Amino acid sequence: MKEEYQDINTVPEDTNAEIVEEVNEEQSTSSLEQEPVSIAEMERLQALADENQLRVLRTQADFDNYRKRTQKEKEEFAKYASTKLITELLPIVDNFERAFSAVVEDHLNESFSKGMNMIYRQLEGVLQAEGLVAMESVGQTFNPEFHQAIMQVESEEYPEGTVVEEVQKGYMLKDKVLRPAMVKVSQ
Repeated sequence: MKEEYQDINTVPEDTNAEIVEEVNEEQSTSSLEQEPVSIAEMERLQALADENQLRVLRTQADFDNYRKRTQKEKEEFAKYASTKLITELLPIVDNFERAFSAVVEDHLNESFSKGMNMIYRQLEGVLQAEGLVAMESVGQTFNPEFHQAIMQVESEEYPEGTVVEEVQKGYMLKDKVLRPAMVKVSQ
C-alpha cells in the first residue's frame, strides 16, 4: 500500500504516534529494570524500521521522478512556445507567396514589389530563426504524417503514390510537423 503525502508535516499522526509511544515506553523503563527484548519483539521492530525505510525511499523516488518530469515539460514548453504564433502567421506567408505569383512585371510596380519581397524575406528569416522549415513535397512518396492528400490524379511522369503537386506548403517546427502539406497524389 503506497501512501502519498504532499508535505512531510502531513504524515498521519497515528503513524508517528505509534513510533514515539514505543520509544517512550522503552526509554521509560530504567536500565536496571529493563527486561531482555524477545526475538519476536526485535523482529517486529525491525520490520517496522524496514517499512519506514521503504516509505522514505519511495517518497524520494517519487519526488525525483516528479522533478525530472517537470524539467522535461519545461524544456518541451520552451522548445515549442512559439507554435501558436507561427501557426497564425502561416496564412500571411501563404498570402505573400500568392501575391508574388500574381505580380505582373510593370515598371511602376517594380519598387513596390521589391519592397514587399524584402518584407517577406524578413518575415521568412524570423520564422526560420524560430525553427520553421518548409517541407519539400513534390516528387516525394506520399506520407500521411507529412502530407494531406486532397486529390488523386493520373500521372505518367510520377509512379503511383507520389506527390505530383503541392497545393499548400507544409511546414515543420524543429522536429514536429506544424502543418501538413496539401498535395495531389498520383494514381
